Amino acid sequence: MKALEERILRDGKCFEGGILKVDNFINHQMDPILMKSMAVEFVRRFASTDINKVLTIEASGIAPAIMVGYLLELPVVFAKKSVPNTMQNMLSTSVYSFTKERSYNVCVNRDYIHEGDKILFIDDFLANGNAAKGIIDLVKQADAELVGMGFLIEKAFQHGGDYLREQGIHVESLAIIESLDNCRIKIRH
Repeated sequence: MKALEERILRDGKCFEGGILKVDNFINHQMDPILMKSMAVEFVRRFASTDINKVLTIEASGIAPAIMVGYLLELPVVFAKKSVPNTMQNMLSTSVYSFTKERSYNVCVNRDYIHEGDKILFIDDFLANGNAAKGIIDLVKQADAELVGMGFLIEKAFQHGGDYLREQGIHVESLAIIESLDNCRIKIRH
């Protein structure tokens, strides 16, 4: 998606270790106009997919998932990274965070993901695919169907996208970063 790619090149910042910082327009301060445009693009790319629920993981996936859910007029569920005292009927799995360098127990209330649901997962980044693998596990536990995964930014050099595509998952990434070598952002076209 050209508008996102241009914004990454203009406002994204690269740090050693394959870190791309986009917190000034995606995951701390948000550009709602860009967020809406990205949601419209996801709706277009998944137009032929039968979906009845949008799923994401807190926190950075919530904004794009809400926009997609709004446009599709579907409920949005987000997996929580900590178990609330009030959640009793839950599905849970462990997810390793590349950015935070630690594992989280991620959970979803069984009341919100059901057998037969057709789930579209939306998130901000796809790197090693750890969050995506955790979501796949939660969806399987619920006996639901994962019909697709959409990511704002995919870091192709970390191969999470390769893994998901090899599993036969319909993956759509709006911007694919080929490399961040020498802290230069190289986008795949």
